[in-house]
Amino acid sequence: MLDFSANLIIIIYLFVLFYLGVFFSKKQKTINDYFNGGQRIPSWAAGLSIFGTVLSPITFLAIPAKTYATDWSYFLFNISILIITPIIVFFFVPTYRKLNISTAYEFLEKRFDLSIRLIGAFCFIVFQIGRIGIVLFLPSLVLNLVLDLNIFFCILTMGFISLFYTFIGGIEAVIWTDVIQVFVLLTGIMVSFLYLFNLIDGGLFEIINLAKSENKFNIIDLSFSFKQPTLWVVLLGGFFTNISTYGTDQTVVQRYLVTSNVNKASKSIWINAIMSVPSSIIFFFIGTALYVFYNQFPNELSDNILMDDAIFPWFIITQLPSPVSGLLIASIFAAAMSSLSSSMNSGASSYLNDFQKRLFVKKENYLTIAKYSTLIIGLIGIVFASLLATYEIKSLWDEFNKILGLIIGSLGGVFLLGILTKKANSRGVLIGFFISIIIQIIITYFDFIHLLLYSASGVISCFILGYIFSFILKKK
Repeated sequence: MLDFSANLIIIIYLFVLFYLGVFFSKKQKTINDYFNGGQRIPSWAAGLSIFGTVLSPITFLAIPAKTYATDWSYFLFNISILIITPIIVFFFVPTYRKLNISTAYEFLEKRFDLSIRLIGAFCFIVFQIGRIGIVLFLPSLVLNLVLDLNIFFCILTMGFISLFYTFIGGIEAVIWTDVIQVFVLLTGIMVSFLYLFNLIDGGLFEIINLAKSENKFNIIDLSFSFKQPTLWVVLLGGFFTNISTYGTDQTVVQRYLVTSNVNKASKSIWINAIMSVPSSIIFFFIGTALYVFYNQFPNELSDNILMDDAIFPWFIITQLPSPVSGLLIASIFAAAMSSLSSSMNSGASSYLNDFQKRLFVKKENYLTIAKYSTLIIGLIGIVFASLLATYEIKSLWDEFNKILGLIIGSLGGVFLLGILTKKANSRGVLIGFFISIIIQIIITYFDFIHLLLYSASGVISCFILGYIFSFILKKK
């Protein structure tokens, strides 16, 4: 368990989040304030918020664990954001800002029709509820394993604090807490990085020598296989996954709409992309350094810890001084809450704009509806996380996430058809979308390709089929 100084750091951190929620609640006068921050967010804060939103605790825990167990094969997947950033900046951001949309899925109606907008928004909201559940459950599972904290205590603490400041403070509270959380996260990572070097006999040179001798720095696999994380799989998977994430996911697209103009929105994307490179290097290097450390001190490692991506938190608790371990545990909370608050606010934004305002009788109390939509989505996500913990259905989540991930990949194809083509029409795109999902399910069932390529196969199949059927079903 953590001692007083470590607990104090965590308590102070959580108190600051509470304060920010209360502070920004005073500025929430309209739904434009609540969902777009009145477009008064500076580009650097929006960029840090994008970075914090995409960097979930799954990344924080999984990258060091994956690198510890294997090598750097996934590194190019992480930094492929540099490849797609120009595409997002030159095609997606100007399109969204020019149309003055409220959500990414409003674009689908403007380009195609209402049915495609509703399908896209529905897939997104369900995916975000599931994402809230897993982002709460997995780090809570790890904290339960290494600290013996009650798993429901972890879920409820992270869930309700995130829900509180998101509910009352809107997107401004989300973004400015993201900024603090990114600084907490990066500070914690750098401190653990330096401590880890000092604990290894021989330091940096020993890490490099041992890792090289055991091929732990392997990045490029030129073998021609689509079932292993080869160079082709990693680059293709990274390209299409990031296109779907940064081009179509409302949690990210919403950040393009909070700044005052298109240039500032584009700058925020570049800030995120540039930060992703050094942070990825650090996360991967920590995994390699952990391998060297436990090679030198095998008695310090418990066999049970190798499961559930707990290798890094185990090192934090057992090897670092108490105040530092408190900072690192706060970093895990930060990574979780940044993703949670974004999912809650953007999910509510999609419900209000894509369903409530579009389908039902128009009302004046949209701000109240927005807040209660945030509350309901957050509560459902917390309940889902608790069910995962109660029934120990982590494998069911894997299947849930896989299928929804495949659908989001196909949805990326719909967006590309809308932005990059003029001849794609709603009937052809809708048929291409549903056939693409069927193809995706078949690919998954028969395990034809590596899971990194699921987004790629979804985007490509939907794009090609949607374009073909648009020609077949031409409107007169």
